[in-house]
Formats: sequence, C-alpha cells, structure tokens
Amino acid sequence: MPDPIIIVESDPMWPAEFERLRVRAAAAVGDIAVAIEHIGSTAVPGLAAKPVIDLVVVVEPQDLQSAVERLVAIGYVHQGNLGVEGRDAFEVPKGERGHHLYVSPTDSEELRAQLAFRDGLRANPALAEEYEALKRELAVRFRDDRVGYTDAKSDFVIGASGP
Repeated sequence: MPDPIIIVESDPMWPAEFERLRVRAAAAVGDIAVAIEHIGSTAVPGLAAKPVIDLVVVVEPQDLQSAVERLVAIGYVHQGNLGVEGRDAFEVPKGERGHHLYVSPTDSEELRAQLAFRDGLRANPALAEEYEALKRELAVRFRDDRVGYTDAKSDFVIGASGP
C-alpha cells in the first residue's frame, strides 16, 4: 500500500533542504544547467504541502541526455517522462531523503507551466490559500490515491498557470 497523502504546515527548513539538493545536483550538472529551480508547493513560503521537495534542473535541449547521464552517475535512477512531455523524472538514490528530481529543457511547456504556477502562488496569497484549502480537502478524499489526488488538482493548476 502506498504512503498516504498527508499535507503538513509549511516548514521553514524546506528552502534549506532545497539548497542542499540543489548543491548536490549542481555538482553533477552545474556546468550545463541553465538553472536549478525549486518548484511545487514547498517552494511557496507559508503554503502547506506534502513534505517532499521538488526540483527541476533546466538545460538546453541539446544537453538533456548529458544531464540524464550525469545524474544517473551520482545515483539517481532515470524513469523517463512518466507520461509528462517535457520533463524527465528520477527516483532518488538509495539512502537519500525522499524528493522529486526532474530535468527539463528550456523549451519545455511543462517547465513554463510549473514556474508560472509557482510564481503565481508566490505573488498571490489569496490564490495560495485557495490552493491550500483544495489540497487539504483532496488529501482527505484521495488519501491513498496519488493519481486521483493529482488529477483532482489539475484544473486548478492549469487555470492558475495561465495560457
């Protein structure tokens, strides 16, 4: 049985944990990374979230394969795009605290949407509060169904990410 979906209060240590993970990834891909971005709810100060850091390594399209190979070399397990175009996902190395690592090319529509959503939540506290309330409700309704939880949030996320 998968871990239940649990939303926790915002943790002031999330930025420091992102930074630790960013430094680790940058050691492998820093010379080809355009950016390493903190995405997802833990990237929005004050927003309750699942306590899992999401980060994305942004590279030029021609550097995508090299980034994948370098992250595999430091213990990440490449999982392909898991059905999301413009984003490659990785399983965390054994012994590492759980987090989500992705690599996206600079021309990725998925990347654009993720950054727009994060930035929208950061800039609009009322939108962030609305999203938090939705996540809390859905975490109860879809406690053991991650796909259902994610799908149920999608209309809100798409609407808030803009065109």
